[in-house]
Amino acid sequence: MRIQKPTLSFFDYFCLNEILAMQYKRILLKLSGEALMGEKQYGIDSKRLAEYAEEIKEVVEKGVEVAIVIGGGNIFRGLAGAATGMDRVQGDHMGMLATVINGLALQSALELQGVQTRLQSAIQINEVAEPFIRRRAMRHLEKGRVVIFGGGTGNPYFTTDSAAVLRAIEIEADVILKGTRVDGIYTSDPEKDKNATKFDTISFADVLLKGLKVMDTTAFTLSQENELPIVVFDMNTQGNLIKLVEGENIGTVVNL
Repeated sequence: MRIQKPTLSFFDYFCLNEILAMQYKRILLKLSGEALMGEKQYGIDSKRLAEYAEEIKEVVEKGVEVAIVIGGGNIFRGLAGAATGMDRVQGDHMGMLATVINGLALQSALELQGVQTRLQSAIQINEVAEPFIRRRAMRHLEKGRVVIFGGGTGNPYFTTDSAAVLRAIEIEADVILKGTRVDGIYTSDPEKDKNATKFDTISFADVLLKGLKVMDTTAFTLSQENELPIVVFDMNTQGNLIKLVEGENIGTVVNL
């Protein structure tokens, strides 16, 4: 029996062309907790949160699958607690809870924009978040939902950078987009050195050779071993995220 192929409407072709035009099909966006503070000294700036939600919505509407990992530094850092005498493991668990709080805030902001979102946690908080299940996360992404990963890796002594790389590898993301307050990687700190020059692209090996700070060593090495590129860019400049996924030369690309 001959099987008739389904016909595509003009709208179907338009959507398909939009997706094919994107630089990446599935991304892992890493945001720092401090970025959510905006102009505040602590906590969450609702204005900054809404701006991020709008940026992410624009990317989702282009057909790009988006997963997100957020730090918790705007609320609590395990290392900061340990520095004052707190047990490191206890402090890290508090930091993990802070990332869940930030995840809930971003989930709410995205849903106000009409974006379907799921929050998955590496530590069990079933009343507020799904447990992290790799296949479920990938299914959500395939359905066009944004997936926010909270709770870090679920283990103390690991940063949210490590969580971002780990989750990106697990969900088979094309790239990690690390949103920061600077527009890429420089030869030195551009906020302190006016002569610092920006790299458009740089290899993993050169980052290590030059002693540049991109991520913590564990996260960076894991990304290198799995040949997962990292793009460092300025998330606070409106339009940068969508330009990046469309293929514009935004930020610095770290690759093999």
